[in-house]
Amino acid sequence: MASRSRMYKDGFRLLCWIPVGIFFTRHVYSVATISGASMQPTFNPSFASSPLHHDVVLLDRWSVGLNIFRRGDVVTLWSPQNPKLLTTKRIIALEGDLVHPLPPSPPTPIRIPPGHCWVEGDSHYHSRDSNTYGPVPLGLITARVTHLLWPLNRFGPVPATGPEAGKGRVRRMGPARVAAGVGGGQAVMAE
Repeated sequence: MASRSRMYKDGFRLLCWIPVGIFFTRHVYSVATISGASMQPTFNPSFASSPLHHDVVLLDRWSVGLNIFRRGDVVTLWSPQNPKLLTTKRIIALEGDLVHPLPPSPPTPIRIPPGHCWVEGDSHYHSRDSNTYGPVPLGLITARVTHLLWPLNRFGPVPATGPEAGKGRVRRMGPARVAAGVGGGQAVMAE
């Protein structure tokens, strides 16, 4: 009889921790996989040779909830073209900055409006990003990608700069970081 009582107590304790776990993964940190080639070589560097292997990353949802965005951050965001698609891109420019887009966009410089940012994939030839759809509302950002967890031979923090990261195309006019917008979203990722 005592073992049954202990089993109920343990079960009740476990049930009490479920909401804590849900809150933690939705608002603090979570783990996700990244598929696709748009962020090569930062993520999935061997995607072309083995598309079944995906990188596993740590997502910081808390800083997005606090509305903190910096140039160079790798973020997950809802695609402005397909609201069901969660993508991974790097913030290249913030509000007030002047960006010279890559083709296929017109070569006319674009000033990033308030509450928006410019995002690009590290592999420009495999990425559908702000060069396709323009500045992105900060409210579409769901998380900041902070660490690469898998594979273990590449474990560590995600670098704040990509291979080119807007070199020579971004004139920084705004602050180094922006505190604006609203984050949120789900832990499911697709590229």
